[in-house]
Parts: sequence; C-alpha cells; structure tokens
Amino acid sequence: MAAKFSLGVIGVGNMGAALVRGIVRGGALGPAQITVSDVDTSRAAALARETGVRVSADNARLAGESEFVVMAVKPNTVQAVMEEISGSLSSQQSLVSIAAGVTLSSLSGWLAQGVSPALMRAMPNTPALVGAGAIAVAAGAGVTEERLERLKQLLGAVGEVVVVEEGMMDAVTGLSGSGPAFVFVMIEALADGGVAAGLPRAVALKLAAQTVFGAGKLVVESGQHPGALKDMVASPGGTTIAGLAELEKAGFRGVVLSAVKAAANRSRELSRG
Repeated sequence: MAAKFSLGVIGVGNMGAALVRGIVRGGALGPAQITVSDVDTSRAAALARETGVRVSADNARLAGESEFVVMAVKPNTVQAVMEEISGSLSSQQSLVSIAAGVTLSSLSGWLAQGVSPALMRAMPNTPALVGAGAIAVAAGAGVTEERLERLKQLLGAVGEVVVVEEGMMDAVTGLSGSGPAFVFVMIEALADGGVAAGLPRAVALKLAAQTVFGAGKLVVESGQHPGALKDMVASPGGTTIAGLAELEKAGFRGVVLSAVKAAANRSRELSRG
C-alpha cells in the first residue's frame, strides 16, 4: 500500500482491536498510519500503548483525515456515529461497517446530502481475534476494484476474505458469523465423549480442539471435498464408520444445516428491524 494510506478505526472493542493488531503485526500499515477512537478512552489508549497507533478523541476529525474509515461500533450506535462524521467525509474516502445487520442502504441514508464516500460492509467472525477469521465483504454501487482490493488486504491481516453480494450477508452471518458457536459446542461434545471414554478432562479438551483445528486446516489446504477426506478415515467395519453411523442416526447433518438456516433467518429479521 502507498505510504500515504491512512486508516481510521472507530470502536476498538474485541473486533476493532483485533483488526488493528493484525494490520500492525502483519505490516500492512505502519502504526503511524492508523488512528483509533473509542467511547471508552482508556481502551483506545491501552491499544495505542500496545501497538503504537494514534488516538483521537474526535470522530469527525479522525474520519476527515483517514482514507479508509472502519466503523467497528455496535449496530445500535452506527446511526449516531454516522451522523457525527458524515460532514467530514468525501468521495475520495472509503467507509466500511462491520456492524451486523446494518445495510449499505442504511449507511447511505445517514450520510449528509451530497456526501458520497465508497461504502462497504464486512462480516468478520470471532476467530479473527486469533488471526484465523472467515470474513465476507460486500461493496456498494460504484466501489472501484482498487478500493475493494485495499479492503481485502486490510482484512486479510486477520483471516481469509471472500467477496459476496450484499444480499448474501444474512447467509454469511448464519454460516461463518454464528458458525464458531456451533463448532464450540461440537468441541465441547467431543471432549465430553473423550471423558466418557476415560480420558482426563484437560487431555480430552486439548485433543478435541486440535482435532477440529486440524480437520479444518486439512480441508482448506488439501482442496479436497470433506466427504472424500471423511472416506479416508472411515475404513470398512472400523471405529470411525461406527461413530458416523450414530451421527447419521441422530440426524447430525440436518441439525447443523437447520442451525445455519435459523441463524440466517434471524439475521434477516434483525436487518429489517
């Protein structure tokens, strides 16, 4: 990225702070190119001490001085912050919201008349906190490939990035947004099974978490269909196929599918207010 590129992050709770840490750690931008603000000034100050980024107490000034502005505040405060910074924005800037359920149309409606920054949305998930997020981005009308590519580079500091149409964001929320919670339940259940089979709790949990981590990594890096990888483990008459038969009997696939659909449907409901 160009040396003059500047980033402003409004809101440095878990996700905003994770993004800043990842960008600085990966060298995508230098600390001096990043300015942060937060309603909790002590939190912003602590992040600045940790990473070397700058702190602003004035959201409007931060927005006016940043080529990219990331809104990492709670959904119910987005409108107030948008109205606060709108007059400081221009068509030369990009505004990105990571607030769940806040549409590009809503963002546009909260801008002052005649103000037209490039608008984009992003949906990260909690594994972004450890640099392993799954992040979907959607661009508003007229956003250039260059600006979209810059956003992908920034978010790539904390995970894998895909570009989708905005209409797919509710499905993204149901899958990768809510999905970590479903996987956490799976890890807990695997660990419980290990304990039931005689393992100490700490050993069972460590093995369960690493098994899920390794299986996901194998799917990503091998490029093979998960069904093919499953078949590699499930030998005829063996232990794995016996366990898989129990999952099928309990409707495991259908339950997971229904959980993702339920979360996506709830996201649509929340988006409509």
